[in-house]
Amino acid sequence: MYLSRFLSLHALWVTVSSVMQHYPSVWGHYDVCKTQIYTEEGKIWDYMACQPEARDMIKYVKVTLDPPDITCGDPPETFCAMGNPYMCNNECDATTNELAHPPELMFDLEGRHPSTFWQSTTWKDYPKPLQVNITLSWNKTIELTDNIVITFESGRPDQMILEKSLDYGRTWQPYQYYATDCLDAFHMDPKSVKDLSQHTVLEIICTEEYSTGYMTNSKIIHFEIKDRFAFFAGPRLHNMASLYGQLDTTKKLRDFFTITDLRIRLLRPATGEIYVDEQHLARYFYAISDIRVYGRCKCNLHATGCKEENKKLFCECEHNTTGPDCGKCKKNYQGRPWSPGSYLPIPKGTANICIPSISSIGNPPKFDRIWPNISSLEVSKPNQVAPKLALSTVSSVQVANHKRANVCDKELLQCQNGGTCLKNMRCQCPPAYTGILCEKLKCERDPGGCSQNSGNMAVSHGPLLPLTALLGVTGLFIF
Repeated sequence: MYLSRFLSLHALWVTVSSVMQHYPSVWGHYDVCKTQIYTEEGKIWDYMACQPEARDMIKYVKVTLDPPDITCGDPPETFCAMGNPYMCNNECDATTNELAHPPELMFDLEGRHPSTFWQSTTWKDYPKPLQVNITLSWNKTIELTDNIVITFESGRPDQMILEKSLDYGRTWQPYQYYATDCLDAFHMDPKSVKDLSQHTVLEIICTEEYSTGYMTNSKIIHFEIKDRFAFFAGPRLHNMASLYGQLDTTKKLRDFFTITDLRIRLLRPATGEIYVDEQHLARYFYAISDIRVYGRCKCNLHATGCKEENKKLFCECEHNTTGPDCGKCKKNYQGRPWSPGSYLPIPKGTANICIPSISSIGNPPKFDRIWPNISSLEVSKPNQVAPKLALSTVSSVQVANHKRANVCDKELLQCQNGGTCLKNMRCQCPPAYTGILCEKLKCERDPGGCSQNSGNMAVSHGPLLPLTALLGVTGLFIF
């Protein structure tokens, strides 16, 4: 009996775990930018595409209301109860904490009783429209990873538009229209996300699904991110590789889920009827108790961390990149044009690291610690286009566009101490020497060390400048 109960509970746990792992946790991929791997020559860095974890972005938002004096309470006014639109003895007073409803109450912790919420003035100036713009700004590019959820304490508005900006509020484009009658309000046929497909996922629709008035459980409005992901990843987001592939190759799709700002345009409050009751205008207003926006800092697949400094978000860039979004190469690492990382090939992606500039070879930067080998000239995958390290884009090196970077050549990457370069793939060293470019004496590994004449049998062919230049740029391997 106990065994059967245990087996039943275990089966239930396995089922729940398998379902849950395909929701927010699926965005935990690409959480490492580099890792150490071992080769015949020792440890090297293996670079990968990487991105920060998704988080509650409301913690970092700045909110702006237009018009600025649209919040109730100055001067104090009465309004009607939420459940009973004809019980109009509630008061909003900005000078009293218990009766004030400032904008920050849209973002505080939920679950308290009584609930907290922002509230607008009532529609006392009817028939002049009661309209409000609520702008959410991050001063940072954000990639959305979950549904946008707006919870109204009043009835959901009869007409509303959710808009997005990709240029910090300079220009705006609609995300979705909401109305009790889409044809009348916006001259659009009503649709829902379920009516879309892979080919129409970017279509801007008007939905009537979230625009009812005073009804039970009619407080929440969604902008469905995950339902759109599901067109590529499947209903439970099992096939994230397919979604990542689409995001990687279709810029418009990637941009669709990317924002710097959101704007909620409240155009007409909930009336609950086809006409406005002019005798009870205090029953018409907007009230929002919660807004949820989940996403991650956009770092172009060059960072796993995103930190806040002076109330601004910054990517903690790796791969020799820099900038708020890791959108450019560091100084001395501009050997080829900057490029974002790639989700492909699944599961590690391609780092597309910035490589040293040719000018930095002669005057290498100073580093606290230099990795003791230069075997990073190899790539982590045979079909990976971008090498882990290359020196420049000049023809003498020719690494940026090859499936495998040159280990040696007859110009910059010369084999030392009489070594011979074999097909640009390895140096054939004299008996007394070892290392990628035959730069080390084998006797250095012996307990007794090297004698004064250890290297006399070998003759150096070529200057040591290329080797020292290479060692100078191995700052890629600092900790």
